[in-house]
Amino acid sequence: MTDLNRQLQFETLQLHAGQSPDPTTRARAVPIYASTSFVFGNSTVTSSRRVEICRGGRDLYPSLSMARGANPLLGGLATSTPVSATPHRQRWKEGWRQSRLLLGNPPNSWPFPQLQAPGITSSPLTFKKYGIGVKFVLGDDPEAFEAAIDEKTKAIYVESIGNSKYNIAAIPDLAKVAHKHGIPLIVDNTFGMGGYLIRPISLGADIVVHSATKWIGGHGTTIAGVVIDSGKFDWTRSGKFSSFTEPSKGYHSLVFSETFGPSAFAVKLRMELLRDLGPALNPFGAFLLIQGLETPSLRAQRHSDNALALATCVAPAKSSQSLTTYISTNSWLSNHPKVSWVSYLGLPNHGYHERAKELLRPDAFGGVLSFGVKGDITVVSQAVDNLRLASHLANVGDAKTLVIHPATTTHQQLTADEQLATGVTPDLIRVCG
Repeated sequence: MTDLNRQLQFETLQLHAGQSPDPTTRARAVPIYASTSFVFGNSTVTSSRRVEICRGGRDLYPSLSMARGANPLLGGLATSTPVSATPHRQRWKEGWRQSRLLLGNPPNSWPFPQLQAPGITSSPLTFKKYGIGVKFVLGDDPEAFEAAIDEKTKAIYVESIGNSKYNIAAIPDLAKVAHKHGIPLIVDNTFGMGGYLIRPISLGADIVVHSATKWIGGHGTTIAGVVIDSGKFDWTRSGKFSSFTEPSKGYHSLVFSETFGPSAFAVKLRMELLRDLGPALNPFGAFLLIQGLETPSLRAQRHSDNALALATCVAPAKSSQSLTTYISTNSWLSNHPKVSWVSYLGLPNHGYHERAKELLRPDAFGGVLSFGVKGDITVVSQAVDNLRLASHLANVGDAKTLVIHPATTTHQQLTADEQLATGVTPDLIRVCG
């Protein structure tokens, strides 16, 4: 009798380990899934799986890291390598490598407390392992940032528009503070919709980063990041950036600040980190992003128009309508009896509405909004699970309508107080469409 549990040999493993016929299409070869995100299942099950992951469990599907680790192609790669240790695919957010290059050891930088959950956890924990200190300024008052700056401070890092409070950074004032102390202002402009909604460099920022996965790509097919150097910052003035002002041994003692001037950052990023660490975008991914770059104005404006229409009280709801039906039929949130609040920059009652009118493109307030559902967390989860057209996944900027319940997904690893600090409440549902 054949022992099915025996150790398979190398020749067998190289053909069969880690991959089975695709259950949907029955394809025998490994399919290519050109998707950045994967839809969550039942909210309660998703939440329990997150707890299991935190306890060291192996049920990692669907991954809650933007539901990206759920790509079956990656799983097949990881388990079908019998020769050496199982590989783990590392994804570099572009802001990480530029920060590591820029900050050196041991720096301090100050982002907002309203950063997305991965920023909250990676900044103080991951950066610490590399000798990078990170401190948070409570609120967004430029004076509070200035009070936090000391001799070790190498940069101010903020989001142009925060997630999930949609707070808008006072970029012109923060740039003045940063430049007064001889340090750059770095802005994550992901929610700036590829620069259509807000252009931080024109407001004084020195370096801008984007998650190109969102509005730049626009179709949820490619994971990538972008770094944009304004070419205006003086890396020699403060004396804090020795890697720019001292000879580079890897390039025959070339001094980047002398040879390339204000463009030293962009050149150094390519010549050293891109070469040495290799976070290069694959050609097909680059092609998809270029296609997306041809239409951001069309998509971003429609996203903004849709979000404003959804948020604005235009027509009263019928009390007999369920919340799911109300949203799915493209009706309006503000007047629905089961909605307790709506947060959108285009609403006059939003705390950053006036700043939005000052800094954002006229007649555009962004493509993302949040609202609160009356009832306990079970009611909120049911509202999400019962949606028909909207997809429950952790992404924004897709051509399709996306929703998520952050308290049980992207922000679940945070404490209740940490969730509140980022603007996440148990009743919150985020919509991008």
